[in-house]
Amino acid sequence: MYDYNNYNIEEYLDGVKTIGMCGHVRPDGDCIGSCIGLYTYLKRYYNQIDVDLYLEPIPDRFKFLKYTDEIKNEAGKEKVYDLFIVLDASDKKRLGDFQLHFENAKKTLCIDHHISNTSFADDNIVFPKASSACEVLYTIIDEKKIDYDIACSLYLGIVHDSGVFKYSNTSALTMNIAGRLMEKGIPFTDIIDNTFYEKTYVQNQILGRALLESVMFYDGKCVFSVVKKEEFEFYHITSNDLDGIVEQLRLTKGVECAIFLYETAELEYKVSLRSKNVLDVSAIATYFGGGGHIRAAGFNMKGTIYDVINNISERIALQLG
Repeated sequence: MYDYNNYNIEEYLDGVKTIGMCGHVRPDGDCIGSCIGLYTYLKRYYNQIDVDLYLEPIPDRFKFLKYTDEIKNEAGKEKVYDLFIVLDASDKKRLGDFQLHFENAKKTLCIDHHISNTSFADDNIVFPKASSACEVLYTIIDEKKIDYDIACSLYLGIVHDSGVFKYSNTSALTMNIAGRLMEKGIPFTDIIDNTFYEKTYVQNQILGRALLESVMFYDGKCVFSVVKKEEFEFYHITSNDLDGIVEQLRLTKGVECAIFLYETAELEYKVSLRSKNVLDVSAIATYFGGGGHIRAAGFNMKGTIYDVINNISERIALQLG
């Protein structure tokens, strides 16, 4: 499928005394899993290196992982790292405020699996056919050094970005790696249930409302739903409470493409796209300045809901005919 043999994380650590790390804005399971997995690996086996991990605040359900209490949520003062490593991010814009440290670093490395990756670092280890950044990371670190805590992190990321092994990016290698991680004695059932499936009462309420108010179009091949700013205030929710809505929309019978929008400011929306078998939503997201995978992607757009859906519909029509 693809050859990881040319890459080994140790090659990038020679002579390095300080490392900065980060993932993308609004970190998800794969971003958090890959960042914490590598952070734990470096602390365990390269404790002579001073390592800082930067991520925006993560949801509570991921805080069972080791060292999440050491994450720095703000960029802080300017700092020059010998090496700055980015995981699960396709371009510099996705680094948010932590882009400052990336640009100041003496050397940069990106470990990723997005097909839309722009190869923005000095060195880039990018495999678009991999299920997740965690899968890529697994293959470039020393397998013998993967302990319980590292295995929990990597398994988490693989589970989330493969949709619990049901997305098209799941391969025989993905399943093989997951099996090896399970052999470390990790609570694999709890990781899936507690971080992927479990919802709070409020999350179920907003999910129900989003499904109830969803709209089908393009002869039933597409469906979209919107959560507006006032609903954030009414339900006392954050964007983290919206996880899973677009995936539930995608499961609608007969639908090829699901579109979920939530309002981030007046006439500004965060858009998530999912497809089943035909549509390359990464191409659509990239066209609008975003990115992602063939079956899962996203971007930001300004305008009315009507404007946003019309613009997306035009790009869908170009592919579906």
